[in-house]
Amino acid sequence: MNNKLKWLLVVIFVSFLGWYFLLKQSDYSISFKANAASGTISQGIAEWTASQSKDQNEIYTVLEKRNYDFIKHQMKKGNVKMEYIWEMNALNDSMTNITVGIKDLNNSFYNKITALPFFPSKFKTDQIEKIKSFKSGLEDHVNEFKIRIDGEASTEEIYVAYVSIKSVMQEKAQSMITYDPIIVGYLDKNKIKIIGFRPYLEVTNWDQDKEMVSFNYCFPIAKNTKYVPDANVKFKTIPAMKGIQATYFGNFRTSDRAWFTLLDYAKKNDVKLDTKPLEHFLDNPFLGGNELEWKTEIIIPYANK
Repeated sequence: MNNKLKWLLVVIFVSFLGWYFLLKQSDYSISFKANAASGTISQGIAEWTASQSKDQNEIYTVLEKRNYDFIKHQMKKGNVKMEYIWEMNALNDSMTNITVGIKDLNNSFYNKITALPFFPSKFKTDQIEKIKSFKSGLEDHVNEFKIRIDGEASTEEIYVAYVSIKSVMQEKAQSMITYDPIIVGYLDKNKIKIIGFRPYLEVTNWDQDKEMVSFNYCFPIAKNTKYVPDANVKFKTIPAMKGIQATYFGNFRTSDRAWFTLLDYAKKNDVKLDTKPLEHFLDNPFLGGNELEWKTEIIIPYANK
């Protein structure tokens, strides 16, 4: 081996050590694939950290969040202080690659040494088991619903009675249940017939960073219906729209999983959407039955079309 090649190998090795110990953010990284949209995974992470806080006394703080593809957490438990960086890369509308970068803020240098391949360590073993528990819970959740991308679709103009609601995304279904007696009671009291008794959820604002959604909970009625003034119930026309549609099968509590699937589909196909989904519930959950047979059609309209 000539001297030039030797020096080149030395430079490469020293550069690698400098990057690994001084510049590399994580002590150890774990990657895996999940059969779910990036937004579903992001919400799954939020629910998992809440569970960890309750069951394991681990306190998680979000340091940075970018859409549904990047979350940076700091975790504290006693004297332990960890950093988790979650990166979600949608491979298609139903498969996402997840990479979790993990750093022990008290023992980073030692963990980088012991996290090298073929070197067993408690740090590495513990973190693998922790992420496995998240992956297992995510897989269980994904098995609770099905989503079918239907492609381009159009809706007709709909005249509705509605109530306006604002809630965190995880509580939108419970919010509808809370307001259901208000709007149904108003319609019954004023002898206003509900057409088909298949309600709609019309999103008016979706704050993805804060996980907040403002929406109208609507029931179709005849367009010539006389409005009786009410503090909560109003009448309006939902205009016809064209966009990308999905059919969701499962509990309405998590129908927003289809929203995330449509967003990933649009991103991969370079389609611009106006993030105001319209949901049409085609089954009545109060009748019970198999949740995987509950059907919801969801369309997100094109942007500026």
